[in-house]
Amino acid sequence: MAEDSLANDAPAPDHGVSFRDAVRVWVRVALLSFGGPAGQIAVMHRILVEEKRWIGETRFLHALNYCMLLPGPEAHQLAIYIGWLLHRTRGGLVAGTLFVLPGLISLGVLSWLYAAFGDVGSVQALFFGLKTAVLAVVLEAVVRVGRRALRNKAMVVVAALAFVAIFFFAVPFPIVITAAALVGFVGNTAGLQSFKMVELGTVAAESHGPPQVRPSLRRLIKVAAIGLTVWLGPVGVLWATLGADNVFTTVATFNSRMAVVTFGGAYAALAYMAQQAVEYYHWLKPQEMLVGLGFAETTPGPLISVVQFVGFMAAFRHPGMLNPLLAGTLGGLVAQWATFVPSFIWIFMGAPYIEALRSNEALNAALTAITAAVVGVILNLAIWFGLHTLFGQVDERHAFGMLLHVPVPSTLSVASLVLSVAAMIALFRFKLGMIPTLVGCSVAGVVIYTLAPGT
Repeated sequence: MAEDSLANDAPAPDHGVSFRDAVRVWVRVALLSFGGPAGQIAVMHRILVEEKRWIGETRFLHALNYCMLLPGPEAHQLAIYIGWLLHRTRGGLVAGTLFVLPGLISLGVLSWLYAAFGDVGSVQALFFGLKTAVLAVVLEAVVRVGRRALRNKAMVVVAALAFVAIFFFAVPFPIVITAAALVGFVGNTAGLQSFKMVELGTVAAESHGPPQVRPSLRRLIKVAAIGLTVWLGPVGVLWATLGADNVFTTVATFNSRMAVVTFGGAYAALAYMAQQAVEYYHWLKPQEMLVGLGFAETTPGPLISVVQFVGFMAAFRHPGMLNPLLAGTLGGLVAQWATFVPSFIWIFMGAPYIEALRSNEALNAALTAITAAVVGVILNLAIWFGLHTLFGQVDERHAFGMLLHVPVPSTLSVASLVLSVAAMIALFRFKLGMIPTLVGCSVAGVVIYTLAPGT
């Protein structure tokens, strides 16, 4: 397409989906994208595969597995990928931008509210109830992703080993994900049935979407040059003008680094970010991290959009010569930019090659093993959040080469335990859904505060 400077030289796909119709559908997807990556992927599948029939089941899952392999938020990357499949670069740009825009606005407002009124008792009670439900939401994510990924004993073993490596030995996420990919590749090469690619018949015709795209080295170099300039240019300006120790520079470099090293999807990125922001940079407390996650869960868009809240609080507390609220707003925008721009680069660079490898069994086996390892990553996140939700103090101890997170029993919050259990019952037993559960726990938090202010 002439107007698409990064488009392939191949002619535009003749799939009958107009760009205007696609924009309207991407707005709808963005506004309905609640519930973290599992919920967002389900929304895209329902609308794009089942309802609109714009993309087939096999192609959808192939794209999803590739996005799971990438660092960063897989649901956001999947939206970019499908937007690119339909209308190339401009389609990917529109799909990816609209996907994060509602959350960007919502989280900005909620961050202001928390910064301005977070110390007010009733507002604190609201946030208290909100964060107790987060544990149930993350546990539900373990179950939902596990049902899809752990289809045999080999995948269960991969997930278990990933959890042990991360939770007990603090093995870096890139190493865990790389090891899982290697296991999948070797298992497939050895002919083990557990690692063989499973055919999942298509719902929509595979002709829907563009014809096979021929990878181009020239295009790859062009995308890399433009993308890296757009992404890292502002980071370099901050570094040069404000210095390496300025909070804006630190937020930008941290989120840029996270965009590169957090393999395994949004939950893996979230676990890395939460631990670094709380334990290394001390930008906010564990309880505040849970508040931010609750915000991200109750607003549309990627769950990792919580980086906006983290960046806001970091700059709000270190505003320099700026007004704290203005500094916080800028800090949140910097965090969002550094986190989400790389996703466009990964897709625009890699998608043509992934499309060319759709029938490669070895690649699909590696992607399948990575998806299984992600279940262990999410379980690690659930336990880490659970300990800090239920206990006021969690000690770290080293024993037998392991890092153990040991809660102090006397700091157990009975109210948090009761609300978390209630949230689990609501989600797992009565299938109330995430939003009603979070709202209900928030209201319960206010009621508990009203009846027992000292709770």
